Amino acid sequence: MITDTLLWQTRAFVYKHFADTTHPPSVEDAAQHFNISTEEAGELYKELHNRHSFFLEPNTLTIRMANPFSGIPTDFKVHANGKTYFANCAWDMLGIPAALHCDAVIDAVFTESNESIQLEVKDGKVTNSELLVHFPLAFSRWYDDLVFT
Repeated sequence: MITDTLLWQTRAFVYKHFADTTHPPSVEDAAQHFNISTEEAGELYKELHNRHSFFLEPNTLTIRMANPFSGIPTDFKVHANGKTYFANCAWDMLGIPAALHCDAVIDAVFTESNESIQLEVKDGKVTNSELLVHFPLAFSRWYDDLVFT
């Protein structure tokens, strides 16, 4: 049975796992952590996906995104706390150091030009750039196609 308490504990577990390991926990990891069945853990993952707490790969229980963390390699690498995380987009590449409360070096690739750039975040500020980030869709439409966005 899904309770709100277990649901939000699962969400916290997913984020802590990403922060600690740089990748998402499997349903089996969550089941083991909470001493529940994989079916129960799967239902928790589905409900968290439905509530936009994280985003599953289509027709699976594999976490693709738990913003700002990406479950797959992307063009937005965030080096922080001696680890390399992947962000989903330019917005999320800045969200990882904010979520981890740490400094970071970010290697990113401009989508349109394929040009590489490196940014540094120190004390919560980007220290070496005057770039603007452009979002082709309004926030209200991001979940229309979250992978594209």
